[in-house]
Amino acid sequence: MADLSVAVTQIQQMLTMQDAMNSRVSETWRDNGYQWYRAIWVECAEMLDHHGWKWWKHQECDVAQVQLELVDIFHFGLSLRLMQEADTNKIAETLAVEIQHPLQGDDFKQVLEVLASAAVSEQRFDGPSFAACLTLMNMDLDELFRQYVGKNTLNFFRQDHGYKEGSYIKVWDGKEDNEVLADLVNSLDSSASDFQQQVYNGLKSAYPA
Repeated sequence: MADLSVAVTQIQQMLTMQDAMNSRVSETWRDNGYQWYRAIWVECAEMLDHHGWKWWKHQECDVAQVQLELVDIFHFGLSLRLMQEADTNKIAETLAVEIQHPLQGDDFKQVLEVLASAAVSEQRFDGPSFAACLTLMNMDLDELFRQYVGKNTLNFFRQDHGYKEGSYIKVWDGKEDNEVLADLVNSLDSSASDFQQQVYNGLKSAYPA
């Protein structure tokens, strides 16, 4: 189990990055009434297709894609917590404890449904069930942090290159930008102090425009 203080520090960094990303989209995001909880349960449903749930046909779990979806859900979970609590230190401390104490269960579909249910019925991000999903997909907080920083940086890169206006190019030399990102972050040291900048520079070098 990771040191709690390290976990708190990583989550604080992600909260700061999430606030910056949301502010980039809308400076008044905290007052706009966005339904972050709805984004969570919709992502849960989409993720279940990547995991596989149909008993009447053969399906293989796409672990890498499920991990990416979990990272997306964490973006929405952080945003929801930031909407509900002004003290980011308190959010980070609470989430760090929740992630280190996952909901018990060995059926991914069932723990995912706990996560979705909390979002649907209580409009909240359930940390313990999210942590259980991470565990069952072989992710720890370090891996979540690495993938989160990568995806957050890609989101910034998209905004910088016309995503909102519709001019952004999503397929780069036959690969979607998410695939380019995955290759890039795997080649970098996520513990580097300038990890985020390295990711951005790598994306900039690979972008076809």
